[in-house]
Amino acid sequence: MASSSGVRVLLAGASGLVGRQALVQLLADPMVAEVRALVRRDLAPVEMLGPGHMAVSGLDKLRICKANFERLEAQADWFDVDWVFCALGTTIRQAGSQAAFRQVDFDYPLQIAQLAKAQGACRFMLVSALGASARSKVFYSRTKGELEEAIKAMGFEHVSVARPSFLAGDRTEHRTGERIALKLGFLMPARYKPVRDAQVAAGLLASARAGKPGWHVLDNIALRRMR
Repeated sequence: MASSSGVRVLLAGASGLVGRQALVQLLADPMVAEVRALVRRDLAPVEMLGPGHMAVSGLDKLRICKANFERLEAQADWFDVDWVFCALGTTIRQAGSQAAFRQVDFDYPLQIAQLAKAQGACRFMLVSALGASARSKVFYSRTKGELEEAIKAMGFEHVSVARPSFLAGDRTEHRTGERIALKLGFLMPARYKPVRDAQVAAGLLASARAGKPGWHVLDNIALRRMR
């Protein structure tokens, strides 16, 4: 349960597209007392939030936790939180191999969930992907689906899973396929239209705040309705 002073949140993937938006929204939320940003390297707040968000309220809530992701269990006290927001993710191209991709997109999030659950976390928010399915023949989608099923089996009081299509936002890296999809998004069915990073974060946080027990999937159409 959250303390009387507010909710403590562990955020993994704070420097990514959706993670950065989640950080901004969490810091501005009066319901949140502390945000523990789990990172792999030393990052100043301006690197995480971007210069456009440095005036955001609640910076005093931010606690940057530099972690060795190979030994997350060494800092078990960091996982003593109420909620977890997991926006970790990479691409096979960035990771260099399927094995390296799976480590970032399956192994690390699952261990974070296990450590937080052991410390009493009750709500878990996960950024997954459109088409995620443990039975998919596509490695990327199958990995995402297997993680969803593993999280679902852990018994959190509340789990929110976002399955966005192409993400629109301020990227540091531009991928050809995504650039085309963003430009031609107006031609796509609603299920596939691009969705803004802030909408994904807002959808997950709204679901977590509502706190309805059980398993909640936010599809691309639902996420695009967020403001």
